[in-house]
Amino acid sequence: MRVVRELNTLPQLAGLRLAWGELLCETADATWFQSLEWLETYWQFFGKGQRLRVLLIEDAGRVVGILPFVVGIEFRRVGRVKVLTYPLHGWGTFYGPIGPDPTATLEAGLKHLRQTPRDWDLLELRWAARGGIGDAIVQSLNTAGFDYVTSRGHAAAQVELIRGWETYWRSRKSHWRNNVRRSVRQLSTCGEIEHVRYRPLGAAANDADPRWDLFDACVELARRSWQGSSRTGTTLSHASVRDYLRAAHTAAAKSGAVDLNLLLLDGQPVAFAYNYYYRGSVYGLRSGFDASIAQQGAGTVLMAQMIEDSCRRGDHLIDLGPDYFDCKRPWLTRLQPADQYTHYRAGGLRAQALRLTHAVRDWLPAKVLSSASDKRNLPKGTKAPSRKTETSMRN
Repeated sequence: MRVVRELNTLPQLAGLRLAWGELLCETADATWFQSLEWLETYWQFFGKGQRLRVLLIEDAGRVVGILPFVVGIEFRRVGRVKVLTYPLHGWGTFYGPIGPDPTATLEAGLKHLRQTPRDWDLLELRWAARGGIGDAIVQSLNTAGFDYVTSRGHAAAQVELIRGWETYWRSRKSHWRNNVRRSVRQLSTCGEIEHVRYRPLGAAANDADPRWDLFDACVELARRSWQGSSRTGTTLSHASVRDYLRAAHTAAAKSGAVDLNLLLLDGQPVAFAYNYYYRGSVYGLRSGFDASIAQQGAGTVLMAQMIEDSCRRGDHLIDLGPDYFDCKRPWLTRLQPADQYTHYRAGGLRAQALRLTHAVRDWLPAKVLSSASDKRNLPKGTKAPSRKTETSMRN
């Protein structure tokens, strides 16, 4: 019989490192963001004001699934709302339960949440890839007796590489292939081109050097690119996230999850792509190039060389993340949508007020305008994911 044990502090999780790692290896489409190392780093910088709720699903005393949650304060139209969700904070594109059977893990975890005191107004399962984990969430919410609303989250531009470089390259439009070749020729007239890729194996293989020289080169390039003037506060060069990103880099190097790319021109960095890597999947966190040589196409050259090198290494996927589709369109092979599933706490005044607000919003004409705007930002020939909201009638 499966039982659920809840842990609420990081020290309590320390003894789970081996079991967590083994379960992550059995998790379909897993990313480094689902690792304990990520959670420890995340909590160090974003844990203030939140409550940790990690649910362990055990069978005969053995952990067979892990469901990490946090309860945090978010500001909505009705005011401050307590939200129970995954510990991702928007840094990655997808998240889900850890273990080989996500449906069973979700069902056990959600039943536990239903039977324990509710310290939250909203239960929001975000960053769920449509299909796979999304189907598991729907089944689990219904089984646990939670009513819910489904809404569209984001869509991630992805590059599938399972057929190899030649097949991928032939699938690109001819005018784009010519553009890449032209960029290589133009950049070559300025100096010798070299692609440097650093992907340490991790502490377990005695290969965990952070190579701060390479990381700092990426930060400096971010400062010299358009990102330097960005006001998002989330780029590599922004002081507001500098300490977090350096701590995450250290943790990723120890985990064997760093994938750092630099394009050198006569030995000097001119473009970068800073990624995280896990089991053949690459997640593009940030990229940029020296604005002073933008016309030579350094960013384009680096992307082409990085994808070709990934094919040689046997990588099967590069996730370029959501947004900025204009520059990602020539590279992507698919647009993977993510949905979120929201349950509003029964009897919670703010939760029900927010539910009413969302219901009214979904009926407004502005929804049509928003949908049209989303479609304009999608790659040409890519069908926009539906914005239709679905409500389960279970109580």
